[in-house]
Amino acid sequence: MFAIVDIAGFQERVEKGMKLFVPTLDAEVGETVTFSTVYLVSDDGKTATIGTPMVAGASVKVKVLAHGKDDKIVVAKFKRRKRFHKTYRGHRQGYTEIEVVGVGK
Repeated sequence: MFAIVDIAGFQERVEKGMKLFVPTLDAEVGETVTFSTVYLVSDDGKTATIGTPMVAGASVKVKVLAHGKDDKIVVAKFKRRKRFHKTYRGHRQGYTEIEVVGVGK
């Protein structure tokens, strides 16, 4: 069984037991979060229930495993033939690691 769910503005294909890295969620480590914006649910992979725009009564439960930050992003700017270059360092995007506990209608 899998579902397509909206998590923090991104549509993700999830199955039970799957681990994902998503943008930072406002939840504590170990807490269970339920997402009700489910766009598609499939039981066997051959037939699917497609919502208009969401599947009524469907939800996905996830458990928050950890919070963290990605590696630093390096941005380099160049202008050709002008001997100009500039490097920016310093942005680290936050993320939350989650595990899908259940997918249901």
